[in-house]
Amino acid sequence: MERSSGRELRGLQDCTTNESTVACNKHSWRVTLKGCNQHPHAKLLRKGRYSEAGRIYLITTTTHLRLCWFDNLFNGRHVVCALQQAEHQAQTLAFVVMPDHLHWLMQLGDNTDLSGVVRSIKSASARTLNLSLGRRGRIWQSGYHDHALRSDEDVKHIARYVVANPLRAGLVESIGDYSLWDAVWL
Repeated sequence: MERSSGRELRGLQDCTTNESTVACNKHSWRVTLKGCNQHPHAKLLRKGRYSEAGRIYLITTTTHLRLCWFDNLFNGRHVVCALQQAEHQAQTLAFVVMPDHLHWLMQLGDNTDLSGVVRSIKSASARTLNLSLGRRGRIWQSGYHDHALRSDEDVKHIARYVVANPLRAGLVESIGDYSLWDAVWL
């Protein structure tokens, strides 16, 4: 990724050069893509995906074209509300809503499909955000990354890693200064 100064472009793609420029706040990044079909092998991510009731998963999903839809509290609250509405399907252990992606550590409920839960979160948050902004269109990128935690993995350590994302990204100097996160242990 090549960082350029300026903020004039916000999520524009040039299919002739196979480059996309994505801007967040003060910075923009030029990213080389694989043609206009940015993720030709995205369906392969779903091969072997298995939902296991009671299993803890770390889910990561990004916004369409990595646009910074959630760089303010009002927009990010739509994702938080969608997570709260899904509590009957999955228990949220920790999450952080970043400007252009979501990290969600959750325990899958009984008789619940992992892809169905993620789909409902993305759908509900996109629907309410679009309604509040008076627009139509995609908010989330298709697909998501999931990591099923093994029994020997330290869940609290992973939760700390999730909620520390704004610190590592340089968005805040103290996690208390960032509003779009939570963890059951805090």
